[in-house]
Amino acid sequence: MCCYFSFGLLFLIDSLITNTPFYYLLILTGVISVVANNVIDSLGHEVKGKYIARIPRTHTVPRSIGWGLLTTLPIAVMLYYFYPKLLYVTILDGLIVGPSHTLLDVFTEKGIYHKVNGRWRRFALAHFSYNDPFVNGLATFLGFIMLFTVIYIHG
Repeated sequence: MCCYFSFGLLFLIDSLITNTPFYYLLILTGVISVVANNVIDSLGHEVKGKYIARIPRTHTVPRSIGWGLLTTLPIAVMLYYFYPKLLYVTILDGLIVGPSHTLLDVFTEKGIYHKVNGRWRRFALAHFSYNDPFVNGLATFLGFIMLFTVIYIHG
């Protein structure tokens, strides 16, 4: 769910701020979205009994920004040598991919974390199930709409 939404969002934003060929952006945003969302989820979940729970290591807005930047740094370094024009776009994508992940998580059952009086508290705008097919389908659909909008405009 998060990968498709982040992919569409990054692709849309990148296409609006740069005149780089859209197929370069398609590959770049796809890689960033998959890598960053998998890092955020794999480092931000822990098994508690028979349940998998989110932990504050990655599921806060500031930390998600940090993890997004950290995952895009190797990509930015490679692009600096091969296609330096995409360096700033890659860094911007690193800033956006984490919050786009937590934006979707804030609508799920337990939400995301924030600190209140030195203690971690959960915050959720809605309490949809993690695997609700309608909500996951809606996030995926929005990602594809953003993706196909860019392809339609530049195609």
